[in-house]
Amino acid sequence: MITLSTLNKYKKDGRKFSCLTCYDAMFAKMMENAEVDTILIGDSLGMVVQGHDSTLPVSVDDIVYHTANVARSNKHALILADLPFMSYATLDDAIANSRKVMQAGAHVIKIEGGSELCDIVTTLANAGTPTCVHLGLTPQSVNVFGGYKVQGKSDDSAAQLINDAKAVVKAGAAIVLLECVPAALAKAVTEAVDVPVIGIGAGADTDGQVLVMHDMLGVTHGRVARFVHDFLSDEDNEARSVQGAFSLFHQSVIKGSYPKEEHQFN
Repeated sequence: MITLSTLNKYKKDGRKFSCLTCYDAMFAKMMENAEVDTILIGDSLGMVVQGHDSTLPVSVDDIVYHTANVARSNKHALILADLPFMSYATLDDAIANSRKVMQAGAHVIKIEGGSELCDIVTTLANAGTPTCVHLGLTPQSVNVFGGYKVQGKSDDSAAQLINDAKAVVKAGAAIVLLECVPAALAKAVTEAVDVPVIGIGAGADTDGQVLVMHDMLGVTHGRVARFVHDFLSDEDNEARSVQGAFSLFHQSVIKGSYPKEEHQFN
């Protein structure tokens, strides 16, 4: 079973690790067979499962339901689960909703924001609940950003992101996740903190890589993000199967063949 101690050892040893979103038992079992290291029950389910145009309508009950589905089947991966939009606006909300999601089977709670989350991170850590803090492009703040845009491009915003990462780790965050930031900035953050850093659209130098399952299977509509690769159709997926795609993703991450330069932002 992959644990936080496992991921910390991977970081120390320079061994990359894989992460995919998952929302049900069958796909969780296929990910286990493919040896995917970590699973994220992401609020991305609002878009890829529920048909919304953002993650904002997702509820805590939605996350609890899908986390329980995955946890019943998973015997291998570390399970991260999102707290959805406005479900941790207060410390009391964060405590109550983290309890629900952890009791459903999550091992780590993921929340979006920066140094303003420090009190929540510390309180949850002291209560036995590890957190993954999501920095960079945080989809729950899409209306603040004015769309899905690369973050940390200016010197000031890059410095702020590094400071936020250091602050939340000092407060007790167990993992940092970086989305859609320049590769050089992601490398700087990864080197600046002593906890595992997961990237999505953040270059090849983070400790781990995550993709939305539907994206990496080529099950997408409209514009495909720059960092997405279709592992199901990849010629190296010799089994031409979903489980083969999961295995190819996992192997590509740990061997360093994904992401390539074409998948990153500069």
